[in-house]
Amino acid sequence: MRAVVLSAFGGLGKVRVSSRRAVPVPRQGEVKIRVKACGLNFLDLMVRQGNIDNPPKTPLVPGFECSGIVEAMGPDTTGFEIGERVMAFVNYGAWAEVVCAPLDFVYPVPDAMTFPEAAAFLVSFVAAYMMLFEIANVQEGMTVLVHSAGGAVGQAVAQLCSSVPRVTVFGTASPSKHEAIKDSVTFLFDRNTDYVQEIKKISPEGVDVVLDCLCGEDTGKGLALLKPLGTYILYGSANMVTGETRSFFSLAKSWWQVEKVNPMKLYEENKIIAGFSLLNLLFRQGRADRVQSVVRKLLSLYREKKIRPVVDSLWALEEVKEAMQRIHDRGNIGKLILDVEKSPTPLMANDSTETSEAGEDEDEDEQDIDSDSKERVPFIQ
Repeated sequence: MRAVVLSAFGGLGKVRVSSRRAVPVPRQGEVKIRVKACGLNFLDLMVRQGNIDNPPKTPLVPGFECSGIVEAMGPDTTGFEIGERVMAFVNYGAWAEVVCAPLDFVYPVPDAMTFPEAAAFLVSFVAAYMMLFEIANVQEGMTVLVHSAGGAVGQAVAQLCSSVPRVTVFGTASPSKHEAIKDSVTFLFDRNTDYVQEIKKISPEGVDVVLDCLCGEDTGKGLALLKPLGTYILYGSANMVTGETRSFFSLAKSWWQVEKVNPMKLYEENKIIAGFSLLNLLFRQGRADRVQSVVRKLLSLYREKKIRPVVDSLWALEEVKEAMQRIHDRGNIGKLILDVEKSPTPLMANDSTETSEAGEDEDEDEQDIDSDSKERVPFIQ
């Protein structure tokens, strides 16, 4: 089968499309899915760079979410019918024509939802919902600041906040996105300006919730903006990704810019600081049951037409480098999707396909063929 392969950690040159990956066989408790669409997340860039704690071994197939059709069930496994439309969390390996996922990570796709929308749904909306309602307990009349408001999680946050009366959403985004997303948030600011002072002009006491996917100097700004009993949630570290490859200077700079948290100061100011990693919650901490409950609520909101995934653009597997570059440049509004059945634009595909005609990549591809016979990669971010 075809799959996107990360041969080693680094730049875009480490990503290619292989047509020689072995088709996985579902084990007991697993669902085999013929993939139609895969979601790209900013975390995928960090994985490519090796910019995560204890990165897995390469070569590997990236990707954590997909949608498709059930092709088979593992032995003694029930729950879905062959041919049923599903979406799934995947513990690496989503960017392929076929994946196998544990039953607990697979969900039915509503009839009105397209495969690209389904591939854009799980990670962004589950993360947004859990941060807003299970950690920050957002209620009527509260104020929320979300960074990267034009991204997939930012757009999910905006939609979910609109389901609660009188919630004010402050968003930061690149100026090029403002026209497209201005109606999705209450107030929109250029992230490179002094947004703290601009927000305080509107809400002098600050905000009730800060959702921070940037880290670095924005951590201190977010904590300073919190009202008493306010909640700051860190769920990413985009400021650490500056170039195509991992930069130790950027890592060090972001680390030193993070305000050192003093527990006594939190106590005196009545502020709450939290972290959230959805994939760790699923793949390391065994809370699939908690996530299932959230997905049921989200699907109900979808059927009520209160939320809908925002798809930025569709890309062929062979265009994965260009898609990743678009995320890196913060050019997307909503989720970028790899469409497995899409034909690539010829000039864009040349650099991502295999060049093993002369034997250059044959040894690496032989490792790929037998990869499913090895123990599957644990999520160790």
